[in-house]
Order: sequence, then C-alpha cells, then structure tokens
Amino acid sequence: LSMMEWIEPPKRERKANYAVDAYFREALRVSEPKVPKAPRPPKQPNIQDFQFFPPRLFELLEKEILYYRKTIGYKVPRNPDLPNAAQVQKEEQKKIDESMALNTEESEEKEKLLTQGFTNWNKRDFNQFIKANEKYGRDDIDNIAREVEGKSPEEVIEYSAVFWERCNELQDIERIMAQIERGEARIQRRISIKKALDAKIARYKAPFHQLRIQYGTNKGKNYTEEEDRFLICMLHKMGFDKENVYEELRQCVRNAPQFRFDWFIKSRTAM
Repeated sequence: LSMMEWIEPPKRERKANYAVDAYFREALRVSEPKVPKAPRPPKQPNIQDFQFFPPRLFELLEKEILYYRKTIGYKVPRNPDLPNAAQVQKEEQKKIDESMALNTEESEEKEKLLTQGFTNWNKRDFNQFIKANEKYGRDDIDNIAREVEGKSPEEVIEYSAVFWERCNELQDIERIMAQIERGEARIQRRISIKKALDAKIARYKAPFHQLRIQYGTNKGKNYTEEEDRFLICMLHKMGFDKENVYEELRQCVRNAPQFRFDWFIKSRTAM
C-alpha cells in the first residue's frame, strides 16, 4: 500500500532566557565536572525548570547567590577545561566582589514571584504531560488533559499554553522534543496508512473476494494471497489503530471457516 510522506518538523533551536538557563545549569551541574560546585545560600527555594517561574525571579536569585558567596569570601576556582579559563574566572569573581544584597523591595518581589510558577506541578505530572503529548500529539489537548492524573482540563490547558511558549528554557528540551516528535511521526504514519487502506478497500464492491495485492518483488513465502487479503480486509473492518486489534484479528483468523485446516495462519501470534 502506498503511503503519504510525512514531512519532518524543523529542528527546534534552544534559545533559553539567560538568567533561567544560568540558574539551572549551575544547579544541575550539566557541565564542568572537574570544578567543585560553588556554594549556595541555605534554604534556597526548591524550584524546577518545568514549573516556569517568571524569568525575573532567577535574576533575583542569582543576585542573592552572588552576595552570599561574597559574604563567605568565596573565590572562584579556575576551570582547566576552558580555553579562556583565566578570563572566565576573573569575570565570575568580579560579579561576586561587586554584588549587593537584595533590598527590601527586591526581597518582597522575590517572595511574590515564588508564587507565580506552576508550584503544584511535580516531576510526575510533567512526565505524564510529555508522554501524553507523545501519545496523542501536541494539538489533542482533550486527550492530553485526560492523561494527566490529578489535574483538571483547565489546569492542563493553561500549563500546555505556557509549555509551548517557554519550552526552550528547559535544560533537557532536545530530548523532550525528540520524544514528542517521534510520537507525532507515528501518529502521522497511522493516518497515512488509514487513508491508503480506505482508498484501497473502496475500489472493490466485495473486497474480501476481489481485492488484489501488488506484491512486486517483496512477497514473502509464508502467507498466501487469500490469507493476506483476509488480514487486510479484516484489519480495515475492525480499525487497524484500535487497541488490541491484532489480538482480535488473531481470534477472527481462528474462527474463519476458510482457515479451518490452515494450521500455519491459525498458529500465528498477535506480535
């Protein structure tokens, strides 16, 4: 069966907000494993990149962190892996030396901003959201909302809108987008197969008897044309993308009178 070609979406470039990116890159220590982790103030808020707090919050948190390092006399070590290690060390140390404590207004602003992210979304919620996007495609928000346990449709719709607007801030966005796009490619392939199958079956008044298959040079030796015709027509009748369809197809084959003594096809499994 001929299938429509699916056009792969363009590669997504990661353009993160600097303050957000710097905060999580240092917190997660994605790079520079040979350099000891720089100290942070005690009682730092436990925030995740997928909670999408306002970028301004990370500017204030960075200012707070730099001033804390100044108060404890922290000296930035030189990273031997960087070609311009001395320059980077000098610039980072200058940030610390010139840092100032948050003033009263900034402290109040920070506390207010800490309430403006998706604070009730945890890693489990986020993973369910991503898997649902992979399963149904990013546009099927109704089914996506049903997959995220403990969240109302309105909550998922609100989260989805922000996710697609700010997803490039996520540290792991390349892997996440690859996962979603693989799922969407499978969906497009199923749609293409269904269209081709519908068009093929529609050519015949009695497809179970009349359908012809153009094998070319790819015909296997195991199945006969009668068997292939039955499998294709029955798969179309049941809906090939239906859940557990191949197990149901197996039962149909076993119950079909024309295959009563066809031990080969009756012994096939659903997988």
